[in-house]
Amino acid sequence: MAFFYIVATPIGNLKDITLRALQILKSVDLILAEDTRRTQKLLNHFNIKTKTLSYHQHSKLKKVNYILKLLQQGKNLALVSDAGTPGISDPGNKLVKTVIESLSDQVKILAVPGASAVTAAASISGFPMDKFLFLGFPPAKRKRKKFFEEVINSKYPVIFYESPHRILKTLNELKLSYYHCYSNLNTTLQVVVCRELTKKFEIVYRGTIEEIIDKIKAENKVKGEFVVIVHSSKN
Repeated sequence: MAFFYIVATPIGNLKDITLRALQILKSVDLILAEDTRRTQKLLNHFNIKTKTLSYHQHSKLKKVNYILKLLQQGKNLALVSDAGTPGISDPGNKLVKTVIESLSDQVKILAVPGASAVTAAASISGFPMDKFLFLGFPPAKRKRKKFFEEVINSKYPVIFYESPHRILKTLNELKLSYYHCYSNLNTTLQVVVCRELTKKFEIVYRGTIEEIIDKIKAENKVKGEFVVIVHSSKN
């Protein structure tokens, strides 16, 4: 029986890695990494010598078959993303699904939990988070209007990711959707935007959508990944 570990890694602060994650990364035969260069920096920091192999959204069937063959041979593998928990808005879930479908009787899949931008942002939002909706990244082009309408109309807080070069465009489209849906209703759109969570220059913006847009515009250069949480509440 081979073991396939899904290992969460820090989203910023390297001290957030767990002792179990370090032990697993040291002991497996191979680490599958979204970007081997980024993962190697983490491994070097903790003096981990395990070899890495790239696995990402553009990996071809030949690479997937090679990974399955290693597991069939009894090799223990770990899967990591660039940061956070694999399988959350990254291609890791596809590989897990393939392993389940192909080798369920030969491989045990184990989660090694740890950092996640979703839960980190949710924990400091101040919103009622007993139920929430996570939508990953907004579509880059098509169906964006539908995406933001879903965000606005959700009866639960909504969390999604955004990149630095799209954050202002996304917030402006979110604002337009809000005014289109609720311009005549007593509903307030509360927004929390987290940037560079757990890193040295972490910033959490709180307020109305207009206030947050103004704050981000005031930055000299918009850097870092963003987590956006939106909560519509009745006045």
